[in-house]
Amino acid sequence: MYSPEQEKAHIYELQQMLYGISLRNPAVPGVIPDGIYGEETAAAVRAFQQYYGLRVTGEANGATWEKIAAVYRAMQDMSPAPLDAFPQKPGTVLQEGAHGFPVMVSQAVLLALSEQFENIPPCAVTGDLDADTVRALQPFQKLCSLPVTGKLDCATWNMLAQAGDALRT
Repeated sequence: MYSPEQEKAHIYELQQMLYGISLRNPAVPGVIPDGIYGEETAAAVRAFQQYYGLRVTGEANGATWEKIAAVYRAMQDMSPAPLDAFPQKPGTVLQEGAHGFPVMVSQAVLLALSEQFENIPPCAVTGDLDADTVRALQPFQKLCSLPVTGKLDCATWNMLAQAGDALRT
């Protein structure tokens, strides 16, 4: 038997592997790791089990865990896939209430920037464009001489990508 903290860490690890697999296999829905085995995690496990020929239960039993880990490890050795993170449809604007990978990437960059710039408040990396993300986007947009909307449009995305790249160096 393990502690609640150990259980949460175990679930988080499972979710990380499922998320990594979902990036290469669209049959497995992505789940944002949070350490909680909720319906999204169970659905991702069921989809994984279905795709890989395991008994579909939605539970990460030993056989499922081993197969998830094996598939995840095998994918780590693959060449990286190109990343088209921001929606390609012209005029796309993500606003409060939006959810997904582009939001999560933006939040990660904003969080890193908040550690270097006092006027950019931190926001959690959840994949949900919430009020805290809007509050972080606005001063970033102002710093970049962009319209201060708190929305994630192509121009804001491009500036975040450049800022994220600058943070790496």
